Amino acid sequence: MLHIALAKGRIAKTVMHRLADGGWEFPEYSGDSRKLIFTDASGRLKVTLVKSPDVAVYVRRGAADAGIVGKDILIEDGADDVYEILDLGIGKCRMAVSGIRGQRDVMKKRILTVASKYPRIARRYFARRFQPVDIIRLNGSVELAPLVGLADVIVDIVETGTTLRENGLEAYDEFMELSARLICNKVSYKMKQSELQDFIRSCRFEE
Repeated sequence: MLHIALAKGRIAKTVMHRLADGGWEFPEYSGDSRKLIFTDASGRLKVTLVKSPDVAVYVRRGAADAGIVGKDILIEDGADDVYEILDLGIGKCRMAVSGIRGQRDVMKKRILTVASKYPRIARRYFARRFQPVDIIRLNGSVELAPLVGLADVIVDIVETGTTLRENGLEAYDEFMELSARLICNKVSYKMKQSELQDFIRSCRFEE
């Protein structure tokens, strides 16, 4: 049996839909279910839904053979001890520096206050610009930070830009293309090559 850890939310729903189209049957799965572990009818594939930052942990520790998670998480949290084997081309978005619309000059401040769920990515970005920053790590609605004066700018994922526009913000610089990646435990990669390839083919990730 191949055990896959999926990031909850849009990625999980997309992958489960592809699995269904590829002939896999999960009798207990539905998009609204609170259940977290699903086994297909043939007993060949198990799927566990976890929070995005935990996918690599499950794979690294061998609690799952493979996982699907956004590249942003892999960069932020590090994934040197798992194999990143495929860009799945789903969940596409960009990492961006954003702030209040029309106030782009704030980027010229001597020391910039930056709010982000991704402090490592943010620090690297501003280090390349030789821009001193004070990083505030937030886990909730990062868009609020410039609006309430907590930060000058934010570093966060942008997909359509709708959330930014609706809150009076704009992207100052979109600097990183992101998508979901298939990662694999190093031992499972050697021992379960056949099962892994069947999974990739059935989801049409190679198209």
